[in-house]
Amino acid sequence: MPSTPASADLIDSHYAAWRLLTTLVLVTLGNSSMYVVSVVLPTVQTEFGVNRADASLPYTLMMVCLGIGGLWTGKWADRYGITRVLQLGAVAVCSGFVLAGLSGSIWTFGLAHGLLLGLLGGASTFAPLMADTSLWWNKRRGMAVAICASGNYVAGTFWPPLAQWGIETIGWRHTYIGMGVFCGLGMALLSLRMRQRPPLAAQPSAAPAVIPQADASHASHHARASSVAAQLPVHASAQAFGLSLWQAQLLLCVAGFACCVAMSMPQVHIVAYCTDLGFGAARGAEMLSLMLGCGIVSRLASGWICDHIGGIRTLLLGSTLQGLALLLFLPFDGLVPLYVISAMFGLFQGGIVPSYAIIVREYFPPQEAGARVGSVIMATLLGMAAGGWMSGKVFDLTGSYNAAFINGIGWNLLNVAIASWLFWRVTQTKRQAALANSA
Repeated sequence: MPSTPASADLIDSHYAAWRLLTTLVLVTLGNSSMYVVSVVLPTVQTEFGVNRADASLPYTLMMVCLGIGGLWTGKWADRYGITRVLQLGAVAVCSGFVLAGLSGSIWTFGLAHGLLLGLLGGASTFAPLMADTSLWWNKRRGMAVAICASGNYVAGTFWPPLAQWGIETIGWRHTYIGMGVFCGLGMALLSLRMRQRPPLAAQPSAAPAVIPQADASHASHHARASSVAAQLPVHASAQAFGLSLWQAQLLLCVAGFACCVAMSMPQVHIVAYCTDLGFGAARGAEMLSLMLGCGIVSRLASGWICDHIGGIRTLLLGSTLQGLALLLFLPFDGLVPLYVISAMFGLFQGGIVPSYAIIVREYFPPQEAGARVGSVIMATLLGMAAGGWMSGKVFDLTGSYNAAFINGIGWNLLNVAIASWLFWRVTQTKRQAALANSA
């Protein structure tokens, strides 16, 4: 039997903080394969004798399955509690790494990443944990979700250099098997600290209320108005952004897919790109680690920004800056410029994906948080999967990554367009509400 919901007193409490720390480590362990597969891409391509697009397929399969699995595991967490989902994920992560390390073909290697490391393993520690975290915080919800999501980039900072060292020292197969045992066991033990169910009854039941300008002017700190609004009880609503819930959900999913097609280009192919330029795989692994390390800073900063300006504005800001960073990859391909641009890319794009969880929490019913966050995260991961494969295919067709960068920029523009339109609808709704209250 799952545990009963916690008391509302535990929201924003010391217990919530310790739970958040546990969540951060769980995400770091569960998402390790997402970035290690990029490090082994050149080695696997050579060992199995395949082209760049086929060598990218394991990553694509993993991200597709990770997205689909996020939808399922989010629903399971809503119904059965996060602990059972994490325990299933621990078994999947361990067995997935071991099977991949023992694989004899690119297809076995790919299936291990897709079905085990993606569908069940990584999926258990991403969307469900972001949704769970959003239910334990009111005052600093944006920062809490950002810290949770930062585990994904902590994994990207910590594991690539370690995996590269393992590949050079003991080979990629033994490295995979060792990571499977370590990550699976760590997840299983930490899941025992997550048995308490969140205090759902204490959460607001829908989107944050709009504060009329006249009321907001009485606040002592105008910059905190949006975070105060997020804590006010409101009545259930069947709309978000002035749209039906399913229309709003669909738009967020399309936006998430588009931004992550763009995001995947440097994250998946930076190691191979550096190898092609003659800098070596080790330099590429360092750039990936730097990129994702800066992504941690970006996610924490974006969490602070979310608490002050809301999720939709944060999404628009991050997507615009991501497009700028992608543009810089086109004219610069020297070693030092690539380090600098990789750091900038990490700083600019790290807060994009967590902002979707905040948007869902701001505009949709909280009792549906797991499933709805899972749906949007599924779309982002499908975008990562499609973008990773597309970039490899474009390289095979053109012999260059320039066209792949241009493809990513185009998808990024679609994301900016959707975010801009949703932001416009929010401002229109607030303006209409202000006029109605002043009438």
